[in-house]
Amino acid sequence: MTTMLRPAVPLSPVEVVLDTAPVTRIGMVALATDLTSERDAARILPPTVALHTTRVPFDNPTTPATLRRLEGALGGAADLLVPGLPLGAIIFSCTAASVTIGDDAVAAAIGAARPGVPVVTPPDAAVDAFAALGVTRIAILTPYVPETTAPMLAYFEGRGLQIAASACLGLEDDRDMGRVSDETIVAAAEAVDVPDADAVFLSCTALPAVGVIDRIEAAIGKPVVTSNQASLWRALAHAGVTAPGPGRLFAQGAPS
Repeated sequence: MTTMLRPAVPLSPVEVVLDTAPVTRIGMVALATDLTSERDAARILPPTVALHTTRVPFDNPTTPATLRRLEGALGGAADLLVPGLPLGAIIFSCTAASVTIGDDAVAAAIGAARPGVPVVTPPDAAVDAFAALGVTRIAILTPYVPETTAPMLAYFEGRGLQIAASACLGLEDDRDMGRVSDETIVAAAEAVDVPDADAVFLSCTALPAVGVIDRIEAAIGKPVVTSNQASLWRALAHAGVTAPGPGRLFAQGAPS
């Protein structure tokens, strides 16, 4: 039996009215394998801010060589972020790739596709976070292998910070980094802290650390900065939005 479909006709007399209220939008370029960045953003961004994410291909292991290959995909990915609509900022959500490629090169690649939109990288945002907190000596914990951790230490030293201590978890696959337990993150953060460190930095946007920032700060009595926390703090400031968030960083208010 054949069913004849009737052609669709406009619904009448209903008038279609579009909502023209302004919406604050933040873009994110994430790795294809990222399990954490959007989830952390959902914890921090207020309901008045919309997050729009696009992704770039990535094949593990997470090493400088594989991370460097991401640069050529950034412009095309940024071009897919809600074309024609304004963005308050675009986050490139990979700390190690930002260090490997370089903040300026990341900003240039994304900015070529979305000119005029501020580009946020996690390590650069973290430097701003430490400045806002009055921090000059940091202890760094990464989930990476030593080969990927070493450029991270050099980056922060090159930005004028002193490294009081550092440690890595030795993981090669960012999908494993995204499944590290809360208990492991807390224990590792406490272990890497040393008396002469002003703060602890938990590197990697894949590491699900946002949910334990307050817990670690209470345990060590110092500020804790994570990649996603710093990136979202900086992006909200670019977008002109003030919002509560985790840790002493958000209590400092927007970056100057």
